[in-house]
Order: sequence, then C-alpha cells, then structure tokens
Amino acid sequence: MSEIISDEQTKTNHLEKSVRKFEKYFSIFLPFLTVLGAFLVSALLIFIVGESPFEAIKALVNGAFGTLYDAAFSLNRSTPLILAGLGIAIGIKGGIFNLGGEGQIAIGGLFTTIVGIYFQMLPPYILIPLCLLAGFLGGGLLGMIAGYLNAKLNINTIISTLMLNYIGFAIVSLMVKGPLQEPPGIYIQSPKVGASAILPILIPGTRLHFGFIIALIMAVIIYIVLYRTPFGYELRIIGKNEKAAKYAGINITRTKVLGFLISGGLCGLAGGVEIIGYQYRLREAFLPNYGFDAIAVALLGQLNSFGIILSGVLFGGLRAGASAMQRAIHLPQSLASVVQAIIILFVAGSSALSYLPKYFAKRSVKNDTE
Repeated sequence: MSEIISDEQTKTNHLEKSVRKFEKYFSIFLPFLTVLGAFLVSALLIFIVGESPFEAIKALVNGAFGTLYDAAFSLNRSTPLILAGLGIAIGIKGGIFNLGGEGQIAIGGLFTTIVGIYFQMLPPYILIPLCLLAGFLGGGLLGMIAGYLNAKLNINTIISTLMLNYIGFAIVSLMVKGPLQEPPGIYIQSPKVGASAILPILIPGTRLHFGFIIALIMAVIIYIVLYRTPFGYELRIIGKNEKAAKYAGINITRTKVLGFLISGGLCGLAGGVEIIGYQYRLREAFLPNYGFDAIAVALLGQLNSFGIILSGVLFGGLRAGASAMQRAIHLPQSLASVVQAIIILFVAGSSALSYLPKYFAKRSVKNDTE
C-alpha cells in the first residue's frame, strides 16, 4: 500500500515540475506569439484595403525607431504606459482588477500640475520630487476609494474603478475650466508648470526626459516589493486565494487598500510624469486611452516588471509610428487605430490558452512513463 502511495506521489511531483517547466516556456514565448499573430492579422487587413503590408510595417518601424529622435519619442510615449502598466500588474497580482487607470492618470496629472504651478519658487531638487509624490498620491487616493469599498462593502472593483474614471475626468474638467484655467481664459488648459518643476532631458535634441529612467527605477522597486517583502507576499497570497489568506491571519482590508493605493499611485505617477516631462500643462484628456492600454501592456508583459518594460516600449512605438505609417501609405487614421486594437484583442484573448502548459505537461509525463 505504501509503495502505491509513494508511486502516486512521485507521479504527482513529476507532473508539478513538468507543469512549472512548461509554464516558464509558455510565459516567455506567448507574448511573442501574441504580437506575431496580431501583426499577421493586421497585415491581412491592410492587404484587403489595397495597401502593401510590407510597406506599412516598414513605415511603422521607421516611424517608431528609424532615427534617434523617433526612438526617443517612442520611449517618451512608452514611459506613462510602463508606469501605469506596473500599477495594473501589482493590482492583478493581488486579485485586484483596476480599470480606473484613466481617472487615476488624470487626477495624478492634476495634483502634479497644482504643485508645479503654486510651488514653483522651490528649487528643482525639492520641487520635482514633490510633483512626483503629488501625482502618486492623487492617483493613489482615487484607487484607495475603490479598495476600501471592495474590502469593507464587497463592491465589485471593476464597476467602482470604471465609475471613478468619470469622477476623475469631471474633476480635471472642472479645474481647467475654472480655478486652474490659464488667463485670460481663452484656452481650456492650465498655465505651464514652473521651470524648476520640469524633468531634465536625457538626450539633447530630443524630447526624451528623465521620466523614462523613473519608469525603469519603479519597475525594479515593484519587483522588490512583490517578491522580497512581506507585503508583496501577502498581496500575492490574497490574489491566489483570499479565503486561505484570511485563514492565515492576513489583514485583507489593510492589504487590499494599500494594494489599491500603490496601483492607483503608479497610474497617477504616469500622469504626473507626463505633465512635468512632456506637456508642461494640464488639459482635458491629456493622455487619452493610456489607462486602458496599460492593461494590455501589463498582460502582454505577463505581469512581470521586465516584460512590462518591453511591452510598454512596443506600445509606445506603435503610438509613435502609427502616424508615420498613415503618411507613408495613406492609410486611414481609423485603420491605424484598428491595428493597435487588434494587438490589444490578441493580448486579451491569449489568456484563453492558459490551459496549454498543463496539457503539454501531462503529455510529457505520459510519454516518459510509457
């Protein structure tokens, strides 16, 4: 009897090791297959409308990375996507699906703008960190509302974060049409932030600013938080099994609210970095759809900090190169947007293949035992 149990245990352990191995391979190759499949479908669509897919992709790549200036602009567009993608990822790791990135980006930009305008007498080494902190807190506070509602009242986070987007948009709209509107009130925008609030340029002759370095630093910090701290461990346990986490004595409310603070804060930081790094003033919808694209960035990056950097650069390049593709082959602007949407759909649909590692692992174990 003990021999039978031991044999079964050996098979189980062998299967678990095999599953982990295939999951590792799957996490590496799936993003590449997803992007490849999306580009093939996009190429087919471009061919159907009578244009050359090869010329379109060539124009897209050249527009995104053809020159130093183009590459710097692509990295500029990738910076808020990386930051917001990290925010979405840390939420998903904790079982929190944050759809409020749009509103959190907006509020983060608002808080950063207020500090950058009204405290511009401060030196850069004080004002820039204050602006970044303000952006983080702005997005984090909006995220904490959804976290508290879920932890205390069990309100669905998808609904609450989506609805909070509209509140964030409304607050920004009210401010740029009222107290923050640039005199004499002709344009719906704020005054420019102070010169001491503006992030330094990394490469002279381009618009690539220090925000990209901040995004890389935050990617490292988030990895450390998730995998090298007690809070990260507790958050991941909640994401896998909330009932087990509660049974283990983890404070669900505190961890969830703090998780939402960090998730929303990173999205808010994305908005803040955009204001003091690139646009210098607040407008309505100053980063349209970046909060939603960040979800695709996080998923394509497999919720991994390094993967999110790569997927953020990809999506930044797509945004930067789309207009070049449109000009080169006279592609309608709507079709350029469709190409990006196809990639997002492929990313969203790739989760349907999550059963494959276990399937291949079972086949491998079966072949080994025969």
